[in-house]
Amino acid sequence: MTRISTRAALAATVALFAVPAMPAFAQETPAAEDASDIATGNEITVIARRREERLLDVPIAISALNTDALERAGAKDLSGIQGAIPNVNIVQGRGSASSANFYIRGIGQPDALQTFDPAVGVYVDGVYLSRIQGALLNLFDVERVEVLRGPQGTLYGKNTIGGAVNVVSKKPHLDTVKGEAAFTYGRFDEVTAKGYVSAPLVTDKLALSLAGVYDDRDGIVTDPRTGRKYNDRNNLSGRGILRAKPTDTVEVLISGDYTRQRNAATLGYLTAPLIQTDFARGAVVLAPAEPYGPYDYKASTSLAPDQGQKLDHWGVSGTINVDLSDSFQLTSITAYRKLKTDFFIDIDATQFELGDVFVGVRQDQFSQELQLKYDADKLKGVFGLYYLNENVSSHQEAYADGLFAFNGAPITFLRTIDDKQVTKSYAAFGQLTYAFTEQLSMTAGLRYTHEKKTYNRCTVTASTLGLLNNIRYCFPDNLPAPFTGDNDVSYDAWTPMVSLSYKPTPDTLLYASASRGFKAGGFNGRVNSNGDISVTRNGVTTVVPNFEPETVWSYEAGAKGTFLDGRVNVSAAAFYTDYNNFQARVGNGTNVGLGGSFPVLNAGKLRIQGFEFDISVRPVQPLTLFASVGYLDADYKRFDDPRRLPPAGGAAFSCNPTGTQITCRPAFAPPLTLRAGGEYRVSLGDASLTLGGDVRFVDKQYLSVDNRPGLTEDGYLIGNLYAQVDFDKFYLRGAVKNVGNTLYKTDGQEFSSVGNIQTVYYGDPRTWNVTVGVRF
Repeated sequence: MTRISTRAALAATVALFAVPAMPAFAQETPAAEDASDIATGNEITVIARRREERLLDVPIAISALNTDALERAGAKDLSGIQGAIPNVNIVQGRGSASSANFYIRGIGQPDALQTFDPAVGVYVDGVYLSRIQGALLNLFDVERVEVLRGPQGTLYGKNTIGGAVNVVSKKPHLDTVKGEAAFTYGRFDEVTAKGYVSAPLVTDKLALSLAGVYDDRDGIVTDPRTGRKYNDRNNLSGRGILRAKPTDTVEVLISGDYTRQRNAATLGYLTAPLIQTDFARGAVVLAPAEPYGPYDYKASTSLAPDQGQKLDHWGVSGTINVDLSDSFQLTSITAYRKLKTDFFIDIDATQFELGDVFVGVRQDQFSQELQLKYDADKLKGVFGLYYLNENVSSHQEAYADGLFAFNGAPITFLRTIDDKQVTKSYAAFGQLTYAFTEQLSMTAGLRYTHEKKTYNRCTVTASTLGLLNNIRYCFPDNLPAPFTGDNDVSYDAWTPMVSLSYKPTPDTLLYASASRGFKAGGFNGRVNSNGDISVTRNGVTTVVPNFEPETVWSYEAGAKGTFLDGRVNVSAAAFYTDYNNFQARVGNGTNVGLGGSFPVLNAGKLRIQGFEFDISVRPVQPLTLFASVGYLDADYKRFDDPRRLPPAGGAAFSCNPTGTQITCRPAFAPPLTLRAGGEYRVSLGDASLTLGGDVRFVDKQYLSVDNRPGLTEDGYLIGNLYAQVDFDKFYLRGAVKNVGNTLYKTDGQEFSSVGNIQTVYYGDPRTWNVTVGVRF
């Protein structure tokens, strides 16, 4: 099927589903709701604005997936919501099976390195996760996942410049024993066992819940040279929550969780010739692009069998809710988290040792948040104070024995790196909603953020060639004057928001909003020489020891509604975003650095605009149909680090950040994403049978900031099917994902200044599984 015909067919499907609700021009996120909720008129309740509200009443572009919706999506972890929400893209690959790198409306984290902050905040029961590593959380004991699109700084504790993913766990039941267990077997010897139980310890006063998951699957990528398997899964996780309610006005929640990951390396595939620098013969091609031909889940590596991925991630938190009066509630959220990763990554994905690295990260964070909530007849709001102290250090080793040679004789090369970053963040925020009438409301909020970062890094080389041996560089000690010793930066920002909402009927909502978002700047975590923090244009070299904060102004208008006793749910939103100082790691261009150069620049300006549309229709009781559309128009307005340098020749627009022209389109921003599907549920006496499925189209997108020719995904169509039989307490489910065995790329790595490395990662092939479960 051609791209044009695919788009036309899916657009026609969406239009067909939309016909019954078009005159109302209102909408909700129905594809994420439980079909039974639509049938009975029940609604999902969310806490997106730090208080319980109907999803329909929240004047924000928000989607919520409850337990049943997550199960139907086959969501083992947060990656399972991929495709369920328009203009939300989870970028997976980059050598790690555990990272949750969210892009919302084209805004995300372009480099997985720990010195970059996420642009989309992931929160678990109000606790912010500072790193994307280890953030692909298991969802078995989760009540729902709320995804808010656009800046949310006046409500949440930390960076939410692109949006927020709010994971809400099930609270232990104070008066009832409840539980669930499930066992899954699938292709590639997938074995998943899950269990959850909640029980009162003291009726109405004290309860405990425990959840555990074991998830194992063989690798889907084979090294033809050795027959070994890669890109597997081996995860173990657990969570316990203790809930106490000593009085009617006090509630205490103590939570602890642990995740353990032990799997082989995650391999991509080479898309450009791999180049060795021979000091006698010049450039030598070690491996061609696509060394095994068109991709067929084959790739090679120089990593040893025991050089895989290890992750340990745990945390504890305590939440106290106190009702001070009928109108005021005080909430305290105290949390400590610790992350340990030992990842071996073969960036070049070949048997040659040009881009093999070991990255061992040790991270811990302490956070404290206080919220004062007010709920009166006409005025509602929340005021908050937030503090975060994060320490993240790493030991890295870069192995490149294939990068250099002399007349065919190999030259060994090793770079060892040790660095540490300390971040302290303080914030005060507040948001109030005033109802002028039962129909008309206005919301206004303001946030103040102060953030300080300190960074130190030392690297040293070892090589059999004296020219490359024992070269030591330390940041900031080796910075040129006047920057010597400059390794700490502070940022302050005021970020307001305002919105106006109008409810023509109790079940419809119109709204418009404007909000400002902020993400702190920082340091280039790949600096190995002053060349990595220097930019040369027109013969002038400028040192840029740190990159600046990002800011956005986002403007949005939307509508949502439910009709015909909940049988029709629709929502729509249009947005326009001015995005300044995008933090981008680019190719070396005219920079010169030993073993490659990796400058980080602030792209001068982006403009992102688009719309989202969701609809769900239940024409008859057993049948539910749903569809969604996401459209993005994302463009660089300038990309030449204008904060430091004027555009070449005084031009008004430039897209050559280091003197090398690039394809001037933002990465991970597909112009069009479509999803359509349905579910049919019939009674079988004392049991019921549900048949469902969906099809998803993702348009062409770029997979790196520099947009190299091989680092693109040309667009794909993917479908999923499932069938489930529900008995009184037992259920049996079978599912097939990627029914058509579509080959599609999910991520790319561009290190062209090191041996011309340009690698892509692919999604899973066709998989199937069967699950048997029990609920009580």
